[in-house]
Amino acid sequence: MEATADETQQYPDTSQKSTKKHAHTIQVVEFVLGREHFAIDLFDVKEVVEYTTITRLPNVAPYIKGIIDLRGEITTIIDLKERLNITDGKQVTAESSRIIVLDDKITRSKIGILVDDVTSVSTFEGNQVDSTSTSVSNEDTAIIGIIKRKVKVKDKEVNELIIWIDIKQLLGDIDSRM
Repeated sequence: MEATADETQQYPDTSQKSTKKHAHTIQVVEFVLGREHFAIDLFDVKEVVEYTTITRLPNVAPYIKGIIDLRGEITTIIDLKERLNITDGKQVTAESSRIIVLDDKITRSKIGILVDDVTSVSTFEGNQVDSTSTSVSNEDTAIIGIIKRKVKVKDKEVNELIIWIDIKQLLGDIDSRM
């Protein structure tokens, strides 16, 4: 069966679009909340700091843990586990917790997010991100996609799943809650 000119034309175009779509790379900061791995865009992060004493604020949303003095600047600390309703019963010590300070350009004020641990800064190819699985979730979840990474576990290669979230969308309502 011969292909028509139209069919021959369309096939290369589709292939090129697919290649371009997966050719981009993403850089993320990976962290742990409970038993799950998460990531946010590297360019949304200013720095990662060790846990420090948090001064609690009255009459704020439960996920707003309070404020810290970070080199002379008052920074609001958001407990991301509580904001995402992650309840796994796993206790994390303050020594292992980290605060990811967000870039001022994405937030209108100084904000840091409290996470259980920061594991790495990683680069992934676009074809490692599954965005279709987020379409079944609620729009309020702020999930951009699921990053799939191959890891070896007991001489077997398995997919590790990392939940890539849009921190700007997730924290977009913070100013109105304070």
